[in-house]
Amino acid sequence: MVKDAGRSPRASVWLAASARRSGRSGGGQPSGLDRQRITTVSVRLLDAEGLAKFSMRRLAAELNVTAMSLYWYVDTKDDLLELALDAAFGELRLPDPDAEGEDWREQLRGLATEYRALLVRHPWLSPLAGRYLNIGPNSLAFSRAVQRVVRRAGLPAHGVTGAISAVFQFVYGFGTIEGHFFARIADTGLSPEEYYEQAMAQATEAPGTAEVVEESKDLMAARGGDTVDEMLDRDFGYALDLLIAGIEAMVTRG
Repeated sequence: MVKDAGRSPRASVWLAASARRSGRSGGGQPSGLDRQRITTVSVRLLDAEGLAKFSMRRLAAELNVTAMSLYWYVDTKDDLLELALDAAFGELRLPDPDAEGEDWREQLRGLATEYRALLVRHPWLSPLAGRYLNIGPNSLAFSRAVQRVVRRAGLPAHGVTGAISAVFQFVYGFGTIEGHFFARIADTGLSPEEYYEQAMAQATEAPGTAEVVEESKDLMAARGGDTVDEMLDRDFGYALDLLIAGIEAMVTRG
């Protein structure tokens, strides 16, 4: 298949030479709007209605302006989604990697836990995280904090990015699935515990899954936790401990 040599990758909103912080120059721009307000309302809409329903027209209606008014501040819907993505990353609480006496392991656990919670809180975020370059100021601050914390573990330079991938691609997958899981529960109107009990009861009765459920009974009992949240927290915490132990083992191997 021959690719179109004339097409180029989409530029990031953060790299565009004509990037606008507060609107186009000149008169005529709508009053009461700015890029920050548009981005804030975009995040709120994405949380409430999801990525599939998000549109410039829907956003304009929420802001009580015309859709064309938004183009004083962004060139495309992609630009707006990239701004919303970085705004969400601004919610992350970041450690100080240079703080004396701070353990890199605990700082890494904190970063991983924050990222997981962000993915669950904003289910629309995970599809966008791989679509854009993620080079906004908040995304870069998160990436820099992660890199500096993992460097302190003592891995050789060539192993740092692999360690980051192991931890944060795991968190991305775990948080993405967890976010979808809770969104599905919300659609049923059930509590997480009610949904889980009903799902397990149906799986136990279905011929195709009953045997698997029976084989897993001891694992589910050992998993512990009185609520769905507790079960997920224990799974996440143990998996993260395994990854951190792997980093420590690789440091020991030199």
